[in-house]
Amino acid sequence: MIAKSLFFTTAALGLTVPAFAHNQWLLPSTTVLSDTQQSVTVDAGASTAPFEPNHNALSVEGVKVWAPDGSMGAIENAARSKYRSTFDVKIDKPGTWRIGMENGGISGSFKVDGEPWMVGRRRGPPAGGPGAAGGARAGGAGAGRPGPAAAMGPGAPGGRPQIDPSHIVASVDDIPANATDLDLTETVGRNEFFVSAGEPSDALFKPTGRGLEFVPVTLPTDLVSNEPGQFRFLVDGQPAAGLEVEVIPGGRRYRESDGTQKLKTDDQGMVTVQWPMAGMYWLNASLTDAKPGNPKASKRRMSYTATLEVLAP
Repeated sequence: MIAKSLFFTTAALGLTVPAFAHNQWLLPSTTVLSDTQQSVTVDAGASTAPFEPNHNALSVEGVKVWAPDGSMGAIENAARSKYRSTFDVKIDKPGTWRIGMENGGISGSFKVDGEPWMVGRRRGPPAGGPGAAGGARAGGAGAGRPGPAAAMGPGAPGGRPQIDPSHIVASVDDIPANATDLDLTETVGRNEFFVSAGEPSDALFKPTGRGLEFVPVTLPTDLVSNEPGQFRFLVDGQPAAGLEVEVIPGGRRYRESDGTQKLKTDDQGMVTVQWPMAGMYWLNASLTDAKPGNPKASKRRMSYTATLEVLAP
């Protein structure tokens, strides 16, 4: 049984998430259903505190839905407001569904005849130069985040230098053959949650051996507040030892402390999470290494984000 993984493709995703960044999140109305005659409503946004719609809505364009038996589903009733998007997913097959977004791309800088260029999202109308036609889409600018800054030209907000728009290409394939000083980063990441209807299933958690992967020991829809949850992280199929994992409970605005836990995986890539209360939790891990899949890139930034519902015992 191949479980559902809903993939939500935006331009690319910001993978290293500092405390002040606007973190992307998906918030389901529920993750545990008793039967298959129901739907789940999902909010999608970006904000400094998870699940608080106060900064930016995420686009739901390109969402795909995979059911536990491997068949394709579809989102319903999609809408976008200022601070969040919403959509429904009909849960009409038993088992565990995987719902989320998968993003990737390449961004960075290079030089042509000594002048700085970049791979990224062009702002404003298309300009001339390699790869200019139809260059609205970047190879690595994050959804809701600015792309990489360049090193020339005045006029950027806050006095930050900004590159000549004619020196921006849409993808790594558009980099001229005579380019030098390449400094490119490949970004790959996933943001998801899980829904079980009736008896949960675990077929969807089989690792692919590519990138940063989440392999739960405790099923994500079986979490209760009086029992720890255990999860394993892999990088290219091997244990991700020493990986920092951040866990933040929802409802920060109603607490004096945000309740953030910063944990590290052991030698086997395992992390154990204690749940101080029932509710929705935002889990995030990110990692940078020097093993990109594209030979023109020198770095790879990987990120994994999940929304987990913890129930009262």
